Amino acid sequence: MSLGVRTEPLRRAPPLLVPGGPYSVAVLLRGYAEPQAVGGAVLADGSVTLVLPQTWGPASSRPGSPPAGDGAEAALEAAARGLILVDTGGPWAREALLAALAGQGVAPGDVALVVGTHGHSDHIGNLGLFPGAALLVSHDFCLPGGRYLPHGLSEGRPLRLGPGLEVWATPGHGGQRDVSVVVAGTALGTVAVVGDVFERDGDEDSWQVLSEDPVAQERSRKRVLSTADLVVPGHGAPFRVIREASQPETTSLENVIQKPRVQDEEPTLHR
Repeated sequence: MSLGVRTEPLRRAPPLLVPGGPYSVAVLLRGYAEPQAVGGAVLADGSVTLVLPQTWGPASSRPGSPPAGDGAEAALEAAARGLILVDTGGPWAREALLAALAGQGVAPGDVALVVGTHGHSDHIGNLGLFPGAALLVSHDFCLPGGRYLPHGLSEGRPLRLGPGLEVWATPGHGGQRDVSVVVAGTALGTVAVVGDVFERDGDEDSWQVLSEDPVAQERSRKRVLSTADLVVPGHGAPFRVIREASQPETTSLENVIQKPRVQDEEPTLHR
């Protein structure tokens, strides 16, 4: 890692919830990548994460599509008032994804926006489960029914979805159009859900081989490490980013990382 920065993986198994306001972050499925004994094959699937607005609850309705005259920014902000799913896993994980959602009282129709961090099959293999959601896959944004809207997303211009909630252009792993979702204001600080910008904690020995543009990805990785306090990688446990020059950590993980549970007024996943 960069000088002055170290990382520390979280060992708790999903599902887990990092509460926050105005958004909480829940990791539903942890990605993995397991080398196989024959022919260099790898058994893999991507992480799946939910972003929950504080106002969401089982009785809340998903906001409808904005008027036809509205642009991408208004449409994204409208969608972000509902549940946001970041990546969907591969098609072979369909039942696991449905079970993870159902186990928390979430139906596919409750999801208002799906963000696909990049176009690999282990990250966007279940888009068909969410025909009523707006889709931001890499840099392509469309509303239900296939109405595509232009936007100005670039490395220098994030897309703002809500207070402290942004989509960043983080090119490298899959080319120039990878994206990450960045959520500020959680109990563990800023959370970055990054797809394969980071494969896993401690991936320094492997990420460059898998990258279509290592120079751009190195830039994206440094940007994430300079901002995020918690990173959700594509194929491993979430990990904390600890800056050595900062004050000693005093936050107890057990107190702020929760298994989702029912509450009447707090943002949570529901069993």
